[in-house]
Amino acid sequence: MKELNPTDPIGQNVIKLISNVCFSVFVFSVLIFSVIAITYQPPDPWESSRALTKVFTDVENATFQTDSSVLKTGEDIVAAPVGSVVAPITESTIEKSEEELIKNGTLKSGCVDVSVVNCSDPRVLIAIQRFNLRTFKAIVFLEYQTPVNGSKPDECDVSWRYRNRKDKSWRRYRDFRRFKIGFKDDCSYKVVRTGRWHSGVNARRFRSRVNATGNGQRAKIAPPVGDDEINDTIPVLGSDSAFRKGKYLYYSRGGDYCKGMNHFLWSFLCGLGEAQYLNRTFVMDLSMCLASTYTKSNKDEEGKDFRFYFDFEHLKEVASIVEEGEFHRDWRKWNKSHKKKVPVRKVESHKVTPMELSKDKSVVIWRQFNGPEPENYWYRVCEGEAAKYINRPWQAVWKSKRLMNIVSAISGSMDWDFDAVHVVRGQKAKNKQLWPNLDADTSPEAIVAKLQGAIAPWRNLYIATNEPFYNYFDKLRSHYKVHLLDDYQYLWGNTSEWYNETTQLNGGSPVEFDGYMRVEVDTEVLYRAKKRVETFHDLTKDCKGGINTC
Repeated sequence: MKELNPTDPIGQNVIKLISNVCFSVFVFSVLIFSVIAITYQPPDPWESSRALTKVFTDVENATFQTDSSVLKTGEDIVAAPVGSVVAPITESTIEKSEEELIKNGTLKSGCVDVSVVNCSDPRVLIAIQRFNLRTFKAIVFLEYQTPVNGSKPDECDVSWRYRNRKDKSWRRYRDFRRFKIGFKDDCSYKVVRTGRWHSGVNARRFRSRVNATGNGQRAKIAPPVGDDEINDTIPVLGSDSAFRKGKYLYYSRGGDYCKGMNHFLWSFLCGLGEAQYLNRTFVMDLSMCLASTYTKSNKDEEGKDFRFYFDFEHLKEVASIVEEGEFHRDWRKWNKSHKKKVPVRKVESHKVTPMELSKDKSVVIWRQFNGPEPENYWYRVCEGEAAKYINRPWQAVWKSKRLMNIVSAISGSMDWDFDAVHVVRGQKAKNKQLWPNLDADTSPEAIVAKLQGAIAPWRNLYIATNEPFYNYFDKLRSHYKVHLLDDYQYLWGNTSEWYNETTQLNGGSPVEFDGYMRVEVDTEVLYRAKKRVETFHDLTKDCKGGINTC
């Protein structure tokens, strides 16, 4: 075969052809790259991490819901630290307590006087503890107070702390109930019946406060049902020297403001994660903007407090944070009283990585997000190479204890013995192109037909739903004891604990129980049901994400 000579016309043509092809490939690649650069949008926060998607889209616990998707918070995925868990009260611990009382001679026996119930007798508490273990199998009992007299001679009120068996959190909740006490044949105590949730009003903890006369004497008053374990006050830095010795990471408000709550969390935890990586205190703005999805006005609403939705007390215990207002006051105070200003490093682009800032000695690293969307999203800081170094501290975010108290109140009012159905309607039911069968499959008649094969008749049935019409589910009342979120409006009404405490947090102005709060409470109650029927996979053959997405 003749060797190709570059000087030959054929050889020259081949070389020219190869050059043209290479140049065309280069031009095409540049064009593709340019199109990608121009049209780039950052990935959906909830799809950008495989691990995150796996953890937060597993419908196991009910916390944050985007339409019909249920997501988790840190308390649902992080085990309690060693030594922090209070040992539960079991039959074994009751028996040991009983044996100890017998040894001490405290526990009396025999038929001395069966006409009088002595609520302070240890046998009364033992009888109540055993009754509760048999009756309320869904909860773990952690601590009891000594029973006190009820309103009648044979009644005793008792308070206890507990947690739900399905909760991975070690947070405690409280109930107090009234028990009618009787006697067995051997003259030992027995529980005849128990009252409903929070019926034992005499067992509420009393608080002291100065009486109205102002003479300095303190009088005991029974408050409305309050949770004295919540402490979400704003921490104060203290002295000038304490401020100057600190190192801070400060994020200016960016394009994440007024976005959905899931977007907010993804971005907020990016900032908190960077602060932990840099070993700095994160400057936190407690003022939030609630996206229009969850407001009655259908408009974004500013001025919402982080503490309405999340547990600020837990956050400040596990993360180094300072409230933005306190931070600015101390910063201004220092600059006013000292000639040497506080060293500040301003960072105007998210492309300056946390790794580049790791050795910065400035007191304040101030990230400013002034560019157009999506360049001004906080979570952009944690993309790319930074993702290998920044761990979002999900364990720092817990649900609001005040909202979870409402969840416990609703579940407790049904004695923790209920089933639930999740009925997704709203805009999805109206969109026949993506969900052609959803509207018909979630009609009252269709729901009754489905549930009769899954849930026993006359069970307590909680309906978690975005259906706005209260009477929509009336046909189910002929088969079940139906409960809806709006049945419990007194738990956030103007005489409730939640109302009083959120009003105080809000500077004296009442707080609306908004759509996001409704979703959180609704889905948390759903999670606590013994049997749970979901819209997708159970009630309808439509796909959760729309047609052809199953």
